[in-house]
Amino acid sequence: MRVLVIEDNRDIAANVGDFLEDKGHVVDFAGDGVTGLHLAVVNDFDAIVLDLTLPGMDGLEVCRKLRQEARKQTPVLMLTARDALDHKLSGFDSGADDYMTKPFALQELEARLLVLARRGKGPQSRVLQVADLSFNLDTLTVSRAGKQIPLNPIGLKLLQFLMEASPSVVTRQDLEHRVWGEELPDSDSLRVHIHGLRAALDKPFDKPLIQTRHGIGYRMADPDAASS
Repeated sequence: MRVLVIEDNRDIAANVGDFLEDKGHVVDFAGDGVTGLHLAVVNDFDAIVLDLTLPGMDGLEVCRKLRQEARKQTPVLMLTARDALDHKLSGFDSGADDYMTKPFALQELEARLLVLARRGKGPQSRVLQVADLSFNLDTLTVSRAGKQIPLNPIGLKLLQFLMEASPSVVTRQDLEHRVWGEELPDSDSLRVHIHGLRAALDKPFDKPLIQTRHGIGYRMADPDAASS
């Protein structure tokens, strides 16, 4: 199980990480909300341990952005010292799947994460679909009109973000940040990779799916179904 721990208390993060790693799990860490959200968006985790009170962006906002903007359904266990009912309800309302209050037993934390990870791999769909274009996130295979299309890793990342956001526009800055993180490439790199996607996904077919919004970014949409 691969787990992301977003916790600004270094002692708690270290205790959770050491325990889970001793159990054979892979653990990544973030000490603030902004970094945690970035890691949660650009990586695929089986579960996320999310502290409610964080610097930069609190846990409620991290969870809300993860669900509503990034459209990621990674299971989230919210971790906090607050045990009032309204705090728990706020956590669930933001998209959290489970809730634990501090102090907590590490054995129970692992057990809950395992349940969430299994649930997340159950009925959740792992196939993105826009018009006749399909992207299987488990096998990383892309096909359009039944024809399989090979893409490089960056092309796959760009395609995933565009399809998950469809039919909304994704800004150039957001695409660059999600694919390359803080180490942004030169200004032409995104345009070159979008050109490559168009050559593979649109050029051989009748209907182009990738649309440019000049000065803003790109979107992927069925031209017969989406408004311009």
